[in-house]
Amino acid sequence: MSDEFRTNLLGPEPVRLPAESDVYQGLATGHTARDLVVKHPDSSLLWALLSEDAWAAGNTVESYAFARVGYHRGLDALRRNGWRGAGPIPWEHEPNQGFLRALYGLGRAAAAIGEDGEPERVSKFLADSDPAAQAAIESLGR
Repeated sequence: MSDEFRTNLLGPEPVRLPAESDVYQGLATGHTARDLVVKHPDSSLLWALLSEDAWAAGNTVESYAFARVGYHRGLDALRRNGWRGAGPIPWEHEPNQGFLRALYGLGRAAAAIGEDGEPERVSKFLADSDPAAQAAIESLGR
């Protein structure tokens, strides 16, 4: 039996997004997500960080909007990297964390504004992507 056939029986391969080296470097050298997002608007990580900052400041609507952008930018990146709408998106692969954080933030903010159905869909999507992601995100304390 070929490896390709075994892979197909087991489901899609995990998606591993490419590293955002310029974003990581910018954050490491003291730039804020707000500073960097104008140069890297495709970065789910930056949108997720903006969402988390807005949430921490009590700005629920802004948190929702930032998370929604990060989620959609992440879907675009996933599709560009072979994701076909289902399959693992492992948390332990650092470049995936921006998308997963945006997804989590979207669900949290959607629940806070009373959006029907969205929190449940997001929770399922997050668990299907990586069952360990939610606990990992919550442990970040943001």
